[in-house]
Amino acid sequence: MSLVAGSYERFIWGFKLKPLAHNSDETLTLTPIFSYPSHLSQIKTVAISGPVVASGGTDDTIHLYNLTASTSLGSLHDHSASITSLSFYTPPNLNFPRNLISAAADGSVCIYDADSFVHLKTISAHRKDVNDLALHPSGKLALTVGRDECLAMMNLVRGRRSFYCRLGREASLVKFNLSGDKFFMAMEEKVSLHEAEDARLLFEFENQKRILCIEPGENGLLYTGGEDRNITAWDTNSGKVAYCIEDAHNSRVKGIVVLTKSDDASSGDDPYLVASASSDGVIRVWDVRMASKEKSNPLAEAKTKSRLTCLAGSSLKKCKDLPPWKGLFIQIAIIVTE
Repeated sequence: MSLVAGSYERFIWGFKLKPLAHNSDETLTLTPIFSYPSHLSQIKTVAISGPVVASGGTDDTIHLYNLTASTSLGSLHDHSASITSLSFYTPPNLNFPRNLISAAADGSVCIYDADSFVHLKTISAHRKDVNDLALHPSGKLALTVGRDECLAMMNLVRGRRSFYCRLGREASLVKFNLSGDKFFMAMEEKVSLHEAEDARLLFEFENQKRILCIEPGENGLLYTGGEDRNITAWDTNSGKVAYCIEDAHNSRVKGIVVLTKSDDASSGDDPYLVASASSDGVIRVWDVRMASKEKSNPLAEAKTKSRLTCLAGSSLKKCKDLPPWKGLFIQIAIIVTE
């Protein structure tokens, strides 16, 4: 499992989760892969698919990286505002992404061909900032929520907005579940669960404090983190809390990554691992089976000494070498930057 985090101080951090070779109280360790001041200002979002990483910042730029070689692949400059959300689409039978979808503070959504990172289309999604973007598992559509208090649906095949409705309140986060038949929206301290087909409300989960990150898991679980410093697992079948890791961090939780069984089937990693990042600069990895204990201890921990803003993860086995042309792209990028 590899983890990538962005920070307020414009650094991007890469870690690899490895088992310890010697006897120790800890069974895993987060080994640093790289740290790099990639942007001119704050990094707001990161995405990862196999060996490819993307980061977006308030400098209106998307940067691309080869995770296995720890090298830059260049940058994209098609937005004219801060990048607020990034998502890769990777077909089930491929180890490399087919598309990169980005959203920005000017209300736009861009579609890229991830084979050569060619800009295909820009869609006007919202009248104001796009707060978050959720890509459907099919790769054919995406949902966005924005500061205009609206929900929008993008038809990624035709490259246009196909649905737009007013919510009445501003949603900060949106996410599909693993199967894509339901989606979640976060508004301050509440998360709502909806049917994907008709947006019908199924459940509402109310947290103690504002929710800053959400991530779906296996068996109908939804993980949330936020200003309460906890990692809470909600049972979307019953609408109740399944378990909670209290005081997971000393500051607010800004990102969560869940290792699913599909990842586990290809990587051999433990499917019960959840990683979290906090604005205190610490990344921690948890075994959620231990969450029923009074005080859960992390399996691994890394301190970046920076204010982390986002977190993304990928299974280790998918991080293979890039195809030959991508190696050429890396060489060209190095020559240009030097």
